[in-house]
Amino acid sequence: MPAQPMPAVDLDYLQRVLLEMLAIPSPTGFTDTLVRYVAERLDELGVPYELTRRGTLRATLKGRQASPDRAIAVHLDTIGACVREIKANGRLSLAPVGCWSSRFAEGSRVSLFTDHTVLRGSVLPLLASGHAFNTQVDELPVSWDNVELRLDANIDNAADAAALGIAVGDVVAFDPLPEFSDSGHISSRHLDDKAGVAALLAAIKMHQESGLALPIDCHPLFTVTEEIGSGAAGALPWDVSEFVGIDIAPVAEGQNSAERQVSIAMQDSGGPYDYHLSRHLLRLAERSGLNVRRDVFRYYHSDAQSAVTAGHDIRTALLAFGCDATHGYERTHIDSLRDLSQLLFAYLHSDPVFASDAAPAEASLATFAQQLEGDAQMANDTLVPPLTEVLGKQR
Repeated sequence: MPAQPMPAVDLDYLQRVLLEMLAIPSPTGFTDTLVRYVAERLDELGVPYELTRRGTLRATLKGRQASPDRAIAVHLDTIGACVREIKANGRLSLAPVGCWSSRFAEGSRVSLFTDHTVLRGSVLPLLASGHAFNTQVDELPVSWDNVELRLDANIDNAADAAALGIAVGDVVAFDPLPEFSDSGHISSRHLDDKAGVAALLAAIKMHQESGLALPIDCHPLFTVTEEIGSGAAGALPWDVSEFVGIDIAPVAEGQNSAERQVSIAMQDSGGPYDYHLSRHLLRLAERSGLNVRRDVFRYYHSDAQSAVTAGHDIRTALLAFGCDATHGYERTHIDSLRDLSQLLFAYLHSDPVFASDAAPAEASLATFAQQLEGDAQMANDTLVPPLTEVLGKQR
């Protein structure tokens, strides 16, 4: 952590890049334009990067130590849909891209991208008119099989749709409908994870303008397949020992997250995050005067999880901005994004959690981590009978 006071977050920059990114459709599999946008922002900030074949951006912020280094990941891809079937009446059945409910798709305005053009339309339930179907509208089950895409084109049958170049697999992007309120609330689809991207870019801007040196190299990662599970799986060519994911914290009954704060996830559907790295972030937040929350996400995966699943021997943690109605019409608050940028800046400038992570695998406990002091670790409620007593009963 730098000795001088933390610089202010450029909130105008954060909100501008967020709004510009929300205007760029980027459902998984259709992210090239947004990749180019973020690459341009990195160029403006003077941050070098490289591109993988599929479009993951791997940037580098140089530190005094090159290896082992750390990575911070956000994802550019969002949920969306694709054409599953062209129906006899010319309307389109949809398959979801990413994991989300058709309940949040109903009534949405969308863009359909054919191989050659863009068409506008609306996603509607199969029984869309109360005047025609009365209470049957309310009885229709929530399912992707019970919605369809009505395009704003002269289409009366499947042949008309085919004549316009519409085909199975065409990408469907849902309008974000962003609104920035005077209260500081930000409402929009696809804040997951474009709000996280904006916060990371703002933190990088803070660092670049601070003139301060980093203790170790850090690699900001901008992945493109997080919503379908692969995410950062193939994105770590360096000797990364610490990996921090940035994503969305669901604000709902039974959760401990809040819209105006940052959450540190202790566990998600992939299991616990690294004990030591998570508590390192908690201590940094406390020193920086940031009131963060701990939470557990039950139905959730992240870039950090995908990196571990791919076999990387890394410590992982997850920072998340508070957000209501995740994967629906989402809402967060500028306070959460500001504090997320500040915590990221503090983490960038912090020392490694363990200097011993620089060593290769050892056959010794000399430098291995310890979560609690020895006596406390062994003082638990599970009382083990003496070995002599156990052996005596077996005779």
